[in-house]
Amino acid sequence: MTTAEVPPAARALAEDADLRALWEAVHDRLCAGTDPTQLATVRVSRLPAAGIAMLRTWLDTSTRRRRGSSAVSVVAGVTRVPLRELLARFDLTDRHLPVIAELAVGRPVINRSLLRRAGTDAREALWVQVESDLAAVPALASRIRAAGVAEADIGAVRQQTQQLGAALTLIGRLRQPGSAPVTLAKLAHDCTGDPHSLDLDTLPGRRLVEAAAELLGEAVPARPDGVRALLWRVGVVADRLSTTVLVLNVSASGSGPVDERLRLGGGPVPLTLYDLTVNPPVLVAEQLLVVENPSVLEAAMAIGFDGALACTSGHLRAVEHAFLQRVVDCGLPLSYAGDVDRDGLIIAEQMRAFYGARLVGMGEDVVARAGLSPSAVSLGPLPIGTPVALAAMLSAHGRAVYQEHDAVLQTLLS
Repeated sequence: MTTAEVPPAARALAEDADLRALWEAVHDRLCAGTDPTQLATVRVSRLPAAGIAMLRTWLDTSTRRRRGSSAVSVVAGVTRVPLRELLARFDLTDRHLPVIAELAVGRPVINRSLLRRAGTDAREALWVQVESDLAAVPALASRIRAAGVAEADIGAVRQQTQQLGAALTLIGRLRQPGSAPVTLAKLAHDCTGDPHSLDLDTLPGRRLVEAAAELLGEAVPARPDGVRALLWRVGVVADRLSTTVLVLNVSASGSGPVDERLRLGGGPVPLTLYDLTVNPPVLVAEQLLVVENPSVLEAAMAIGFDGALACTSGHLRAVEHAFLQRVVDCGLPLSYAGDVDRDGLIIAEQMRAFYGARLVGMGEDVVARAGLSPSAVSLGPLPIGTPVALAAMLSAHGRAVYQEHDAVLQTLLS
């Protein structure tokens, strides 16, 4: 019923201040789930004497008055009001009760019992999904259910469970003989669109560790190195390379200890600030590609890539500046590739301005290909100085492009 459809008599009853306590009681009963058709009488506390007198004037017939009885009784301060008689007195019906109560109280009538039932149904649907998505790890599914969930968090838990289920499906393939491991960031990117969504300091990351432990029939390790070893056993590499500056397939021609270590090779070599300042190597490479994320080095090793690579692991710190200056001093041709988001573009500009690096894997062509399967992370504001064509392409897609995306990896490692 719209406001325009409210009869004048109903509006007058709602606006009478002496009857407000009556309509508050009616509002409470309706919100508790009582059907208006079943609401014949209502008991009201603190109904003013003026309101009681008015109701008796309307409802007490001559016969009642002669017998000394009243349709509106008061016992111990509680007034019993015959609602049906009151509505009939003004040619109203029970369908007018909700609108009168809402007008009088100033709040909508919301059936709390229906809301509770809907919340219960939503939770039950969630638990069915949790048990389905996490069928491979039923103990974890049981713990998630036992923890409970607030109604406002049902959507988030549903999404996280779907993503964890997708990660477990991929882990199932990784455990097959001959399968190459993937980084935690790559796993997260491919399952959720965000390479940081399964970071080990987040709830989804901790649940991934619990799931891996259940798959292996082991207890969850207490120490972080044990956690990483556990994930490795299910084919997931977690932060194995995120220390100092890492170089891969970079040789050296000097006679110092770091040169010797680089010549031995055999995998990624971490270089500390001590290495670069006390025993600076004479670096040798036809072309050096510096990347932002260690997951790119993992991907390169997985396919036997033989080009020279180095990883800064994000924003440039003292050790990265020392390494890059050494690269320039040794005369190596330098290129850089980072995530195509605000931070990645800031780092790329520093690489270009300070060290003359050529930027690769960050152009409009890569963004266009990545847009066919975009990440789940909104782009956010771009740094001042972003090339106009690149900014236009990124704004059109509206999503960050991470190095874990196949379109970027194929460009860098082809």
